[in-house]
Amino acid sequence: MAAPVPVRGRFVVVGGGIAGVTCAERLATEFPSEDIVLVTASPVIKAVTNFRQVSKTLEEFDVEEQPSTMLEKRYPNIKVIESGVKELKSQEHKIFTEDGKQCIYEKLCLCAGAKPKLIFEENPYVLGIRDTDSAQVFQNHLAKAKRIAVVGNGGIALELVYEIEGCEVIWAIKDKAIGNTFFDAGAAEFLIPKLTAEKLETAIACKRTKYTTDGNEKEEGSVAAADKLGSALGPDWHEGLHLKGTKEFSHKVHIETLCEIKKIYLQQEFKQLQKTSLSFPKDNSDNQNAHLEEELWPVYMELTNGKIYGCDFIVSATGVVPNVKPFLDGNNFALGEDGGLKVDKHMHSSVADIYAAGDICTASWEPSPVWQQMRLWTQARQMGWYAAKCMVADSLGESIDMDFSFELFAHVTKFFNYKVVLLGKYNAQGLDLDCELMLRCTKGQEYIKVVMQNGRMMGAVLIGETDLEETFENLILNQMDLSAYGEDLLNPNVDIEDYFD
Repeated sequence: MAAPVPVRGRFVVVGGGIAGVTCAERLATEFPSEDIVLVTASPVIKAVTNFRQVSKTLEEFDVEEQPSTMLEKRYPNIKVIESGVKELKSQEHKIFTEDGKQCIYEKLCLCAGAKPKLIFEENPYVLGIRDTDSAQVFQNHLAKAKRIAVVGNGGIALELVYEIEGCEVIWAIKDKAIGNTFFDAGAAEFLIPKLTAEKLETAIACKRTKYTTDGNEKEEGSVAAADKLGSALGPDWHEGLHLKGTKEFSHKVHIETLCEIKKIYLQQEFKQLQKTSLSFPKDNSDNQNAHLEEELWPVYMELTNGKIYGCDFIVSATGVVPNVKPFLDGNNFALGEDGGLKVDKHMHSSVADIYAAGDICTASWEPSPVWQQMRLWTQARQMGWYAAKCMVADSLGESIDMDFSFELFAHVTKFFNYKVVLLGKYNAQGLDLDCELMLRCTKGQEYIKVVMQNGRMMGAVLIGETDLEETFENLILNQMDLSAYGEDLLNPNVDIEDYFD
């Protein structure tokens, strides 16, 4: 059989998530007469819709899953190849897909995202949640569950634990406090009452995400495998999912802090080893009242603190690793400490004519003092957009300045039905010990923390409807000396917006 005729593209993008699709759309707009090739392993792509620039650096948008044909309709010069990548031969400027196609590029942007870190691979009772398919599988399992365990302390774990109803949840985290990626212990304390309260509030009307993979429902029964690559869940991924277990109560969450999973036992092994497990503690603050449990469970987890709990299944929400594997063999990529493809300030990888954006890459330029990389959908969009600009500039021989979105870290999201805004070094990341924190907290309403260094604002966490994000964004960007204001900076009776607009 003759080898298939290679597809040629001046620009080729790999990955159908936010970074890849944003990059391809931008390239298609800049070069309407060129074919832009998008290679994606999934039949649906993630598109950004209803984009709003809330302030200089804060942005909000909806994430919509769409069949790739919709992308081709919007941009007739985007050609989608629906297949995973098997191999990259950078010397020959060629990629080989799983389904036997070849694609020759002049410039290539790798946006293949990241894979969930599963605590125990190949265990049928451990589910990873990373994309729409795995969230759907999770919902189906939850409908039959009386108790589950959640392991991990990032955004997905936080939302899951809050959204689940009618099911006992044992939440194991390796940190002292919940939400360690986003909050300090004070903010965690502010949020914890929401975990025990009945959910009376109606959810804030949410238009951001429409997730559908209807029409290609997968066979239930196979647990979403970690190597199946859908692109990451964006904001509000649990909207439209019915996250309810078998029991008739709202919240029952028990948190085990400063621990990880040591071992997992299936029921048979648990019985053979004559292990004993604990019942669900009646009260989070009192761990002494956990009694030995008679009931048998399908799976048991032993924690590093020595406790064993049984449950119906375990959710692994312990973060992600950049999905670099298909591209490394035979290519000389420099990798960051986190395993991502290192990119410079123009999104170039260490291999000629190859760029990278989104979760797969590690920003290796000298960052602004108030920016840091986090694998979030906002940064995936910004990086995809900026990578396309860099590819265009390079191919036209033009120079380009660093994009403004990398001046200040800014992220808006929602946890436990509160609006959450994170700015700059919001957890004093990498700042010396001479920084100080200022707090204002109204229980159940708002939590405001600012990080100050030498009289200048370096970061902030705003939980609730504070209306301070633009003011604080300006204060961090212009690095004005605020020493004169002292504690008044957060005094609710002083309208600081009047000072600094």
